[in-house]
Amino acid sequence: MFPATRIAAFLCLSFILVSMLRAQNATVNQPTMWSTRPDVAAWEKIENDHLAAAQRAIDTLLAIKGPRTIENTLVPYDEAIRENNTAGYFAGLMEQVHPDASFRDHATAMLTKVSAAQTAIALNHDVYNALATLDLSKTDAATHYYVQRQLLEFRLAGVDKDEATRTRIKKLNEQATDEQSMFDRNISDGKKEIEADPSELAGLPQDYIDRHKPDANGKVHLTTDYPDALPVFNFAKSNELRKRMTIAFATRAYPKNLDVLTSLLGTRYEIATLLGYKSWADYNAADKMIEKGQNIGDFIRQVKDASRPLAEKEFQMLLEEKRKTDPNATEIWDYERAYLSELVRRTRYDFDSQSVRPYFPFNQVKQGILDSAADLFHVSFRQEAHVPSWDPSVETWIVLDDGKPIGRFYLDMHPRPGKYSHAEMAAVLDGVRGKQLPEAILVCNFPAPTATDPGLMEYGDVETFFHEFGHLMHHILGGQQQWAGVSGISMESDFVEAPSQMLEEWIRSPQVLAKFAKHYKTGEPIPAELVEKMNRASAFGRGSWVDRQNSYTAISYDVYKVKPEDVNLDKVTLDDSRTYTLITPLPDTHMWASFGHLGGYSSAYYTYLWDKVIAEDFFLQFDRHNLLAGDAPIKYRHVVLEPGGSMSANDLVKNFLGRPANMVALQKWMGEEFESMSGANKAAGQ
Repeated sequence: MFPATRIAAFLCLSFILVSMLRAQNATVNQPTMWSTRPDVAAWEKIENDHLAAAQRAIDTLLAIKGPRTIENTLVPYDEAIRENNTAGYFAGLMEQVHPDASFRDHATAMLTKVSAAQTAIALNHDVYNALATLDLSKTDAATHYYVQRQLLEFRLAGVDKDEATRTRIKKLNEQATDEQSMFDRNISDGKKEIEADPSELAGLPQDYIDRHKPDANGKVHLTTDYPDALPVFNFAKSNELRKRMTIAFATRAYPKNLDVLTSLLGTRYEIATLLGYKSWADYNAADKMIEKGQNIGDFIRQVKDASRPLAEKEFQMLLEEKRKTDPNATEIWDYERAYLSELVRRTRYDFDSQSVRPYFPFNQVKQGILDSAADLFHVSFRQEAHVPSWDPSVETWIVLDDGKPIGRFYLDMHPRPGKYSHAEMAAVLDGVRGKQLPEAILVCNFPAPTATDPGLMEYGDVETFFHEFGHLMHHILGGQQQWAGVSGISMESDFVEAPSQMLEEWIRSPQVLAKFAKHYKTGEPIPAELVEKMNRASAFGRGSWVDRQNSYTAISYDVYKVKPEDVNLDKVTLDDSRTYTLITPLPDTHMWASFGHLGGYSSAYYTYLWDKVIAEDFFLQFDRHNLLAGDAPIKYRHVVLEPGGSMSANDLVKNFLGRPANMVALQKWMGEEFESMSGANKAAGQ
């Protein structure tokens, strides 16, 4: 028999040799995620194989008896991270997109199993000690940062607690995963339907009306899917129809999510207190840019101070519009806000949102976004044909840099029963240089084009598409790392929205729109004067938008900053809506039940506004007359996106801006509507 040290050395050498062989061939003909067309049993085997590989890597790490090195400790540890992440990404995606409900159930169960495996590593004191004893003095900055951040995450997982506490935390983490999955599933599965008289469709686009024919009883059936619901909110003249749709949309996961969210709040609170924090909000902030829970509260107040003066001006404009038909009106209901905003854009800015829809057929928008991203990021895209997937509509694309594949992504863009009902980018594979290409997917719910319907998109849909594609490019370009643990969007999670929000600004560029915004019938490019009107009109409501986002931020923080027994979900959501917005919320809608971010983002919904501040500061560095001019585009790719999570997001921001971000750019962005109005008045001699 070999001595234990020789066995350990042999295991480590074998592991490294296998890793090297895999690295030589992994990125050549990397198969797509669905290439085997797995049924449930085959899919579960794939998942279990990944989990088993992760465990073998940990076993290899723990078998080492000699001095700890990067090769014998960090290499297998990172391999375990990569394998567990792969299993988790795949399970999470199948839970959200697979058309078979029973398959989605298996995916939910698998997520729990993956979470348990990840928690087991996070609570393994021997793994923690192995990483803690590494000599980092001669490592590069990315490796040094990676190890130090992993040690912080270990401590936040409770690795330094006694065995009984670690056992309890492990059980609670598994429970929280189950509860979050069920919370998300209830929203995805909770589609509702309302009936309407054909006359109530007045004001809606003609192609929308054509898609919704009356049944034998003369009733039109509308669902709470985004392509059905959003046009109603924006264009339907019928107050009653908008009100019914608002109630149905907000309650699509109620009452199912009442017990689920209540339990999730309790589970997370117990985890936080076991780890020495007063609340989940405090615990959840500890590894983020914002650092402390109380800083979220401070940020909320700062945002309110910055946005309220502009929001009040906008509210008066909405109220003035409403008083044209209701002279005694003193308030705006939440089901009126979007519709009245549309009317203001028509009357004050001579802009009708429907006027741009003919220039935004889905396939043209998709190609336009690909072309815009290619120009900005200096890459190209190639679609892979005849690739199997869980639904025939899913497309597969390769990202190329100087002709060399650097990543792959999937597009699952249209609604279907049981599918995730919002829009998101999800990681599919972590990129590891020389071993594995990064992969990601866009899961959206845009109108599907047909032979007779081009799938005309709303302005907001196009903005969302740009947003999610910003996430995707961040994952791909940041996925060229040595370590899976710092690949892609793996920095502090309250930075993740900044690159995507920055890319939203591209839709307002005439330079960008000229490439793809062409009338679906005539092929004529969108007129320059229409773009100008669109941009002026889109600037209206930004203060109110920030107010509304701030109310969601407050809800997210307030339900997680105290003991769960002190939380009345309906009261918190109504009170925060009244405190942070000027719009009157509709009672009995229980919006928290369908507020999916209370599961995933939990107390960190502030991320959207926090990153909006950063995004607008980033965008201010570009030449708005020519977004591709100067060194900003390539510097943005190299300095902000390509590092992935190999350094702190605070450093990413400072390296690009030359300073920390501030609110100046956000205030400038919010105030553009009134600056343009003032400029127009001066030009007219008023």
